[in-house]
Amino acid sequence: MRRTRILTAVLALAAGLLAGTPPALAADSTAKVSLAADTYTWKNARIDGGGFVPGIVFNRSEKNLAYARTDIGGAYRWQESSKTWTPLLDSVGWDDWGHTGVVSLASDAVDPNKVYAAVGTYTNSWDPKNGAVMRSSNRGASWQKTDLPFKLGGNMPGRGMGERLAVDPNKNSVLYLGAPSGKGLWRSTDSGVTWSQVANFPNVGNYQQDPSDTSGYASDNQGIVWVTFDESTGTSGNATRAIYVGVADLQNSVYRSTDAGATWTRLAGQPTGYLAHKGVLDAAGGYLYLSYSDKGGPYDGGKGQVWRYATATGTWTNISPVAEADTYYGFSGLTVDRRKPGTVMATAYSSWWPDTQIFRSTDSGATWTRAWDYTSYPNRANRYTMDVSSSPWLTWGANPSPPEQTPKLGWMTESLEIDPFDSNRMMYGTGATLYGTENLTNWDSGGQFTIKPMVQGLEETAVNDLASPPSGAPLLSALGDVGGFRHTDLTKVPSMMFTSPNFTTTTSLDFAETNPNTVVRTGNLDSGPHIAFSTDNGANWFAGTDPSGVSGGGTVAAASDGSRFVWSPDGTGVQYTMGFGSSWSASSDIPAGAIVESDRVDAKTFYGFKSGKFYVSTDGGATFTASAATGLPSGDSVRFKALPGVKGDVWLAGGAPDGAYGLWHSTDGGASWTKLSNVDQADAIGFGKAATGASYQTLYTSAKIGGVRGIFRSTDKGATWTRINDDAHQWGWTGAAITGDPRVYGRVYVSTNGRGVIYGDTSDTSGGGGTDPTDPTDPTPTGACAVTYKITNQWSGGFQADVQLSNTGSSAWTGWSLGWTFPNAQTVSQTWNAESAQSGSTVTAKNVGWNANVAAGSSVSFGFTGSWSGTNGKPTAFKLGDQACTVA
Repeated sequence: MRRTRILTAVLALAAGLLAGTPPALAADSTAKVSLAADTYTWKNARIDGGGFVPGIVFNRSEKNLAYARTDIGGAYRWQESSKTWTPLLDSVGWDDWGHTGVVSLASDAVDPNKVYAAVGTYTNSWDPKNGAVMRSSNRGASWQKTDLPFKLGGNMPGRGMGERLAVDPNKNSVLYLGAPSGKGLWRSTDSGVTWSQVANFPNVGNYQQDPSDTSGYASDNQGIVWVTFDESTGTSGNATRAIYVGVADLQNSVYRSTDAGATWTRLAGQPTGYLAHKGVLDAAGGYLYLSYSDKGGPYDGGKGQVWRYATATGTWTNISPVAEADTYYGFSGLTVDRRKPGTVMATAYSSWWPDTQIFRSTDSGATWTRAWDYTSYPNRANRYTMDVSSSPWLTWGANPSPPEQTPKLGWMTESLEIDPFDSNRMMYGTGATLYGTENLTNWDSGGQFTIKPMVQGLEETAVNDLASPPSGAPLLSALGDVGGFRHTDLTKVPSMMFTSPNFTTTTSLDFAETNPNTVVRTGNLDSGPHIAFSTDNGANWFAGTDPSGVSGGGTVAAASDGSRFVWSPDGTGVQYTMGFGSSWSASSDIPAGAIVESDRVDAKTFYGFKSGKFYVSTDGGATFTASAATGLPSGDSVRFKALPGVKGDVWLAGGAPDGAYGLWHSTDGGASWTKLSNVDQADAIGFGKAATGASYQTLYTSAKIGGVRGIFRSTDKGATWTRINDDAHQWGWTGAAITGDPRVYGRVYVSTNGRGVIYGDTSDTSGGGGTDPTDPTDPTPTGACAVTYKITNQWSGGFQADVQLSNTGSSAWTGWSLGWTFPNAQTVSQTWNAESAQSGSTVTAKNVGWNANVAAGSSVSFGFTGSWSGTNGKPTAFKLGDQACTVA
């Protein structure tokens, strides 16, 4: 499904983040900015799919050349050698974010090196820019672009119809494009460089999903929805004479030209009361096949038909696989086997329950068979088997009752294509993935064919929030449509999304900084709770209880020790709870809808932001006090985070081009703020492991610095910045979330709105952060000390402990090294807020770069997980270098 991905962009637009091209801001003359990209390698944290694939296009003249389009996540090219997809539109930048929505693709059969993409995400005000046609002469490796005088809607209703863009198979300098919004039919005669409207085309379309929608989204005229050529009516180098065009008009849906586009007429005798979603021309058989639905899709559709038009005689034949009275869905997916004329397939794209249906005919539609049939209701027999072992989350963790099955054959199945060079290979898109088979003809011999995800490399989730805890899984994600994942290995697809409950969209997540096994997430669900908790780092979940009035997830914050939570849900005011949300109390003196975060040291300190005001609670979220600070962004396009390990250290990014916009830093819990003069605009802020020798954690931001938009890194507290992405790796809009990895220097996780979770690793070997616990040359502090050692969680064979080291002397420390011996041969596995080494039962924990300095009378905390067997006794003695510490 893609409903929530609409909201991802809309909310950002409403907040001003994605407003039109902002006025130029003068860079500070003292700014120290490196615009040369660091040597970074960029990859996706593998999810494989996660969104709607409305279009698949095979090249008709070159084997194994295929493309796929997504509604907001760009376009992809198939790599046969690896059976993976390569992204083609990562170069789309921030200001052109709408061009990651692809409404149509066309692959040139005359010159297979050429490919075209019609791009633009929304036709209403949500997308500030017009659409464009992008053209490539190297299969999408690089692009040139022609801007259009109207918008295109890659994420609009009707986006599964098509293809709207087509190349003349005889004269490939000629292309046609069907436009929405009443803009008509357009033609290029110079290989997509320039375009002009076909002035004499008689019908611009009139179908609107919902004419009463004042936003312009559902009320847009879906326009001209497909173009197809009858290649048999032309010769090489001469324009094809017969061209068929589909129009979003329930009474007049198909038009034809027989003179290469000079004149056009409505096809006589055509069915009415339906929209022709697809028109597929089988020149060898002499038929135009058409799939019809009473709605534009991709969600709706209650009735449908399939028809065949004989191009030589003009005869129409209803070849519907099911009688109209028995349909509760429309037809859309449509393909023919180019190697076996007469073989045609269609999908019941809007059959949500119990499953989608795929139909196949080998006699030009005279008779059909189905992918599955009922035996005795509710039992069914399938002609296929499904193997989702490569993407096991596609089962959704469900256990449905018959006739439903898991995994489902699909839903929103508007794209369906048989490989023109291989009758055994077929691919089809769903609302969640791209499936395929390589033994399709087993269908005809009475055997079963195997369906598997064919989606690796195609990543199209929309990311709302990211977290990288200091221990446990390196990445937790909050996603639209599929909820979110716990990645224990970034190179592997997780076995399941977050469940119990399974939010349709996760809006926010957080972990307890000193107890990272405690995690909380909030999200949207049609019915059920909107908050969930985990005590094992997000591996397993249980639902909390909603306070009265909650309608959506909002934002949530966990106390640094996991003892309490503050939640700002949609539908009601800010709430707080002790424990795991069995009951909630209203927070006072903070407005509803505030963004909330927690201090990463003080378990009772929480922060909030709303409409230019920063709020602070020091009593666990019960009451808040507005900071007197002024000059912060006046709107709510803000994301802020508190620094781990330092109380009251907060960074705030956000704003809008018509007001305050940038990056602010507070070291006193939000009482006062300093705006960084060397950051023009910033939209997200995160922290990662400090560089070697650095005294502060690495900062990462999605920002505009020195007049350039990009992903930036600072290892010196924001004094200087380095752009770490390049123009080939921009991913459209990246403003929702960003975080570094606290365990791997240089690693950064970047949110996208449709290209999944991107992570980058640096080749810089000078990073690493902190000090070496085994290095005897490290400075050793002197003076009195005290240690509190607390086991915070214990399970069979494992445990978690927190250690607080206090400077009870009179001099500050500029580095510390704490040693102890385990009494029962326990072993440390992972450490956070310190670096550790172990020899036998002896452990040494040393500061990392950002928590080396400990003033007299202050303390520093760190934690670790470990293993034990038999007994898990506490250490009885600790030494700060050679100085014995008091044990509390």
